Amino acid sequence: MKINVQKLYGLDGHQDCVYTLERGLSENIFYSAAGDGMVVEWDLKDPEDGQLLARMNNSVYAIHCRQAEQMMIVGQNFNGIHLINISNKKESGSLKISNARIFDIKSNEDKIFVGSADGTFYVLDLRMMSFVKKVRLGDKSVRSIAVNPNLGEIAVGLSDSTIRILDLDDYKQKYLIKAHTLSVFTLDYNPQNNHLISASRDAHLKSWNSINHYEPEHSVIAHIYAINSLSISPDNRFMITGSMDKSIKVWDLNEFKLLKVIDKSRYAGHVSSVNKVLWTSYKNQFISSSDDRKISIWDLEFKN
Repeated sequence: MKINVQKLYGLDGHQDCVYTLERGLSENIFYSAAGDGMVVEWDLKDPEDGQLLARMNNSVYAIHCRQAEQMMIVGQNFNGIHLINISNKKESGSLKISNARIFDIKSNEDKIFVGSADGTFYVLDLRMMSFVKKVRLGDKSVRSIAVNPNLGEIAVGLSDSTIRILDLDDYKQKYLIKAHTLSVFTLDYNPQNNHLISASRDAHLKSWNSINHYEPEHSVIAHIYAINSLSISPDNRFMITGSMDKSIKVWDLNEFKLLKVIDKSRYAGHVSSVNKVLWTSYKNQFISSSDDRKISIWDLEFKN
């Protein structure tokens, strides 16, 4: 298979490392957040004019968009989570969680899940903005969270190199997977078959059969350095990974076969660590963000 890569835009605007990206309320909208504390809204139809959604006092590593409430949940380091109304850009609530950094935020129905550097997995009630449960998973950071409502499970990746599978109802641990040799930075479920995909600071990309007690299936040394992020294509056929080695790689999702390497020398890619990748449903474009303070928008054309 031949893949044509085109870099459509290189976006400036942040004054510090851009740590995370998030889908918006429509397919052409996405959000970015960075070490400068800014959360910015971008429109893929006119991407060169970003709009400030919120400005926090500290770095932001994690944001999460709630479609139903038209709300952005922002994890501000050392200062808890903040609810931002996307329409009027006003803060509608906040909750101090701990003094630790917040690395990931996900949700299911009216529950918010927060992973922090103090090794705790927090469950919050969105309506009441109150604690439902605090699950102490260890002394190392909770780095990544993936929710699978079909299986009734939550996968949590930690800096102790493990993945913990929690029950979505009572948040008790169902499985402990000794997954990697270093921090598990990113997780996602393959929507086609419920397989869990993980990537780590150890540069390995792996998959786990969640139907068969999370037995290991694929394992590849995918990058030279840490894999910070992965994202699955809207048609569930492909996957992209972003790494500390400054490259982005395109993979066949089911076979874990490398299809393309996107870097600075060949495609004017990033000059520093790629912190986040996000594959959108808007014209099959994907987005990447980096320590170089830039956001790139890419087009991929697949030819057999």
